[in-house]
Amino acid sequence: MSTTLLLVRHGQTVWHAENRYAGISDIDLTDTGRTQAEALGRWAAAHPVDAIWTSPLSRAVATAEPACRALGLTSQSEPHLRECDFGVLEGRTLAEFEAEDPEWAAAYRSDPVEHSFPGAEDPLAAAARGVRALREIAAAHPGERVLVVAHNTLLRLVLCTLLSIPVGEYRRVLPRLRNAAISELRMNPDGSAALLSLNVPCETDVP
Repeated sequence: MSTTLLLVRHGQTVWHAENRYAGISDIDLTDTGRTQAEALGRWAAAHPVDAIWTSPLSRAVATAEPACRALGLTSQSEPHLRECDFGVLEGRTLAEFEAEDPEWAAAYRSDPVEHSFPGAEDPLAAAARGVRALREIAAAHPGERVLVVAHNTLLRLVLCTLLSIPVGEYRRVLPRLRNAAISELRMNPDGSAALLSLNVPCETDVP
């Protein structure tokens, strides 16, 4: 029996508003991010789910909280849903890094998997742990609808892996997951997946 996973990137944070890489850094939501989380809560009230799973990072937990409140659920934490570690880019913009090392920045733009940032987590390893986490969540909720709140880069790596898209193309094929938007994924018992929708805003008037 297949499981419906409703994948959500957390709400906006201070660093993301400035286009800074947050990664494993635990950064709070902005007021806009909290507004996005409340919109997700209203969406969940109108489109109930059976369970809610999140990354352990506080920005994901806080984004899921209004949905938990609306449905009377308690979110479950999955450590393998945490964002990638971006190494030297944690807390910095790509432009700042490019000013220091233009050759590496150019190589990263060309293939972000083959030329990930110095000190960063291997993107293929991140993709593997994320895929494993989603498959385990789906197996625990056969036939159910599950809200999964995680992170922009991790989810893009996972989607590429599950959909047989070369992982090194993730920045080109999936430029950005919008904050608190819904991507619907059908996970089948054999571990395969089908993408049913991508980046659908939970409310059209929310940034």
